[in-house]
Amino acid sequence: MEENRKIILDFMSNEKYVPMKAKELAFILGVPKEKYTEFHQILKELEIECKVELTKKGKYMLVDSSIYKVGILTLNQKGFGFVKVEDSVDEIFITSSNLNNALNEDKVLVKIIEVNNNESQHKEGKILKILEHSKNMVVGVFKNSKNFGFVIPDDRKFGTDIFISKKDFARARNNQKVVVKITKFAQRGRKAEGKIVEVLGNKDEAGVDMLSLIKEYNLPYEFPEPVLEEARALKMTITEDDLKKRLDLRNKEMFTIDGEDAKDLDDAVCVEINDSGNFVLGVHIADVSNYVKENSQLDREAILRGTSIYMMDRVIPMLPKELSNGICSLNEGQDRFALSVIMEINSKGQVISSDIHKSIIRVTKRMSYNGVHKILEYLKLKENLRKKEKAENASNSKNFAYIENIEKNNNEMMKETIDSVEIKNSDATIKCKEEFKIIKEYEQYFNSLKLMSDLAMILKKKREKDGSLDLDIPESKIILDENGVAIDVKKYEITFANEIIEQFMLIANETVAEKFFWLEAPFIYRVHPAPDMEKVRELNTFIWNLGYRIKANKDNIHPKAFAEVLEEVKGKPEERVVSNLILRTLKVAQYESENRGHFGIASKYYCHFTSPIRRYPDLFIHRIISRYLEKGYNISDDELEKYSDEATKYARTSSEREKVAQKVERDSVDIKKAEYMQSKVGEEYEGIISNITSFGVFVELESTVEGLIRFENLGEEYFIYDEEHKQLIGENSGELFNIGDKMRIRVIEANKEMRRVSFCRVV
Repeated sequence: MEENRKIILDFMSNEKYVPMKAKELAFILGVPKEKYTEFHQILKELEIECKVELTKKGKYMLVDSSIYKVGILTLNQKGFGFVKVEDSVDEIFITSSNLNNALNEDKVLVKIIEVNNNESQHKEGKILKILEHSKNMVVGVFKNSKNFGFVIPDDRKFGTDIFISKKDFARARNNQKVVVKITKFAQRGRKAEGKIVEVLGNKDEAGVDMLSLIKEYNLPYEFPEPVLEEARALKMTITEDDLKKRLDLRNKEMFTIDGEDAKDLDDAVCVEINDSGNFVLGVHIADVSNYVKENSQLDREAILRGTSIYMMDRVIPMLPKELSNGICSLNEGQDRFALSVIMEINSKGQVISSDIHKSIIRVTKRMSYNGVHKILEYLKLKENLRKKEKAENASNSKNFAYIENIEKNNNEMMKETIDSVEIKNSDATIKCKEEFKIIKEYEQYFNSLKLMSDLAMILKKKREKDGSLDLDIPESKIILDENGVAIDVKKYEITFANEIIEQFMLIANETVAEKFFWLEAPFIYRVHPAPDMEKVRELNTFIWNLGYRIKANKDNIHPKAFAEVLEEVKGKPEERVVSNLILRTLKVAQYESENRGHFGIASKYYCHFTSPIRRYPDLFIHRIISRYLEKGYNISDDELEKYSDEATKYARTSSEREKVAQKVERDSVDIKKAEYMQSKVGEEYEGIISNITSFGVFVELESTVEGLIRFENLGEEYFIYDEEHKQLIGENSGELFNIGDKMRIRVIEANKEMRRVSFCRVV
């Protein structure tokens, strides 16, 4: 079918082609009589897709692609929108008067009506036809007006409220969250119409906010029974045959390091020193592909989901818990199948050699980021005390003697006296009673943890030297009560324990990607293109006001140019703002079957290999790797073609599912931030201006909560918006506001449904 479409389009693309009727086309292209119906159907499909058009005389010709474009509409809450053109970076600006009733994320046909010669400006278009509505089910708040009602969509970009006749209320009550099926889309100035098909509950009822998100994005919240049956039928048994086919690493000392609440443990690490004095790093990843076979129920469901989605009070996993929390999770002391990447790394952080094995492992100890962080701080303190003792020639140092006793003793007297002891120096503080349990629990692994820390630091320094971008964008940690209500918001603390795992996973992903790139294997890469130079110039315009500049020529830019600015701004008040501006300048990483490098980590080869429990691309390349290992790296041409087609398809679908997951996770955070700030209305804070737009100023608080100050809430003076420099200028006083400036604010509104927090300036 696809080949026939290409033949038709190529034939019409010939400069000598003149419009023809369907039968004339069929005759010239040699279409057999019995295939004419199928041929005519292809023409109709191409017409629907706006690839070809039918003239008034019933003849087919190509659509003028320079004027007519097909793409996806994204609406702005102010009423205008942009159409992202298919297979292109182009975006076409659409005014509210030219939307032709199209809704957010609809697939549309656009006619270009104005082209601006300035490359930084968008072309302007008019929507001629809605080719496909993005959704016919909408989640929102029901408003009852006795004889009729309407639903205000949670998605403020949807573009219209939905009229509900009384017979379609489905017993919904005022202010309840509902799911509406659209029965008639908006047209000629009339609102969309629909009927309520599900009542989710009162809008402030516990759990309804997250349930609304699940319904809004049509997430596959529950697994179909055939998938669960297949998962339950899996057995974890290791046979003699398995031992012959796999490398047995169960005698190696290896660890998982995760958050305290993590249940899907898919990576374990091991570090040793070899006879050459080099590090030997083993990164062992759960062999999920051993259980999730091609075309199985589990596989088809994993393709559909694409990724696990982490919401505030729940997880929507890619795989059932029987796998994700069970036989695929690398639980302490349990034998597990793995794919192991074993790398020899020198003191400069260079991978000297590497190999990949199908293995059997047994995790020695499950550790937490918090626990490892405390041990590393303890070891740092101990080392500093040792140096101080040596410098002072004080072998009877009270502090050092005490800290030695912590490791040697475990009696009740020690536990009692620890209460009042606190040892400090410039690098670390150990509150001994708090740390005593962890120190005793981890003390036999001190040497391994020290090796891991040393290697991670070497890898980190090499990565920084190469130009990897260290974007210090604080993540939000939202604390919920037993009912799922947000009771606190603060920055998520990242320690060097997190960095250890980050560096080990990065080097493993790079090593695997490089190996299979040179094998010319079908593969899915994690690709991050370089930013557009126009956006870099815009960024420089903004950060110039802060005293920084990205060095680049007109055609090329290296990640190091960004890395140098990030290093320069580190620790300064404007660090968060500059990091955010750089993040907005960068393109979005995605999955592709062709390797094009990863700009953000300054890497020529990169893939996602280390999380097959929660990401389908990882699972897919595990399958490829396993096949190559089983076949001795000798794959048939048929398999190469099959896996190449699948790599292209799954890269695309996984990128699409990742975008949905990111939207859901971002929305869930915004909802809970707004919920938390509802109790803070009237309170004052100091924040930093994170963005300045034509409609107001965004201010970010230390807690990571961001709110909007509209111009009317900036004070009595009128402020002029300078778009080129992203500044506000007081009309009378000349007072300037720049991105990065501090501002005192008061919370004036927090709305969960709108996912919005509003501030006013305190003058």
